[in-house]
Amino acid sequence: MAAVILGIAMTSKQDEIFNSVLSGDLENIKQLLESSDGTEDSHEHDLFGKVDEMGRNALLTASMLGNSSIVRELVKHGARVDGPTVRGYTSLHLAACWGHLDTVRTLLELGADTQAKTFRGERPVDLARRYSQADCTDCLTQAEHGQEDIIPDSEGHHTGSRGTSSTGETDSASQKPQRLKL
Repeated sequence: MAAVILGIAMTSKQDEIFNSVLSGDLENIKQLLESSDGTEDSHEHDLFGKVDEMGRNALLTASMLGNSSIVRELVKHGARVDGPTVRGYTSLHLAACWGHLDTVRTLLELGADTQAKTFRGERPVDLARRYSQADCTDCLTQAEHGQEDIIPDSEGHHTGSRGTSSTGETDSASQKPQRLKL
């Protein structure tokens, strides 16, 4: 029903996936995607190719809503992590501007392009900055400079040891310089 309201022409499976994304129903998405894997239906129809009137597919919508588990599941089953809208917005752009830090981290882990540009030439970090999403801005700035392993996870733990000494203190000689592109 939500797909009809949004003006989307989809197959019933695409409709079910999109509705499950909108409602946050990860278990139903898993069932739908696993039942489609390797079937003729999954090859005949791109399960992620249909979009709403704004050009958002299931992955873009899940990213905009900040549902990292659904994002991970959709990519696992073939959704393109950097698939853009007609105006060039990717899942990373949407997660960043809406301030969904966990989803930004998930997308980065899945290989999202930090340099993808919208029709206005804006990267995800530019949108995060414009909408005052400081945590997302910091995370994306660090990722752009190859420092993903020093970004703390949602519990505040660092995932790597770059720039730390054996005592856990920062070793200034091993740190990469921070550069901001203004």
